[in-house]
Amino acid sequence: MLVATVLVVALTARLGIWQLDRAAQKTALHELLTARAALPPLRTAELAHDPLGAAAQHYRPVQLEGRWVPEHTIYLENRQLNGVPGFFVVTPLLLASGDAVLVQRGWVARNFADRAAVPPVPTPAGTVTLSGRVAPPPARLYDFAGVASGVIRQNLDLAQFAGETSLRLLPLSVWQLDSTSTPSDGLKRQWSLPVTDVDKHHGYAAQWFALSALAAGLYVWFQLVRPRRRARA
Repeated sequence: MLVATVLVVALTARLGIWQLDRAAQKTALHELLTARAALPPLRTAELAHDPLGAAAQHYRPVQLEGRWVPEHTIYLENRQLNGVPGFFVVTPLLLASGDAVLVQRGWVARNFADRAAVPPVPTPAGTVTLSGRVAPPPARLYDFAGVASGVIRQNLDLAQFAGETSLRLLPLSVWQLDSTSTPSDGLKRQWSLPVTDVDKHHGYAAQWFALSALAAGLYVWFQLVRPRRRARA
């Protein structure tokens, strides 16, 4: 009984410490991303050309100048905003260097009367300047169909899309932000940093520590306190 109690107490206490470690890691990540978001905007020439460098730039502000490639606009479906399903509109931006950046331009509601229809989104011609935030490529949703094609897609694979369009896509994307130079295109842009859920890990840690204390308390009661009380009686 003593060995079993020690094992249970040690295991649950270790799980509690592990949850505290996870909370500390996510707190550090949130502080890192918040610090990046407060840095001065990156310029076009400073954008990373490799995945490792791109990851180090995620969520930093950026100022881009280039030309939209509207013929390669993609509508990512099943994306929600405030509980309403719709599309993320994604268009490549061709830079003066010849590289291209995948820009997540914003969200728009879908037409429920015709699920194959896409809402018209005006795209300015010529050179444009946009403010944004460096971000990972669009998040992937579970897809039964496998490799996607067409204007409406569930997911967008960066390497596959680069081969499909013959564009030199950088290994990142950009969330477009509203600014004084942003044209009125009907898109909603409510981007946010990843949720860290630190409180959840603190709650789990408290539960594991409570189980550890309960196991120790039960052993003391049934193996030490109760036998002594019976002996005195």
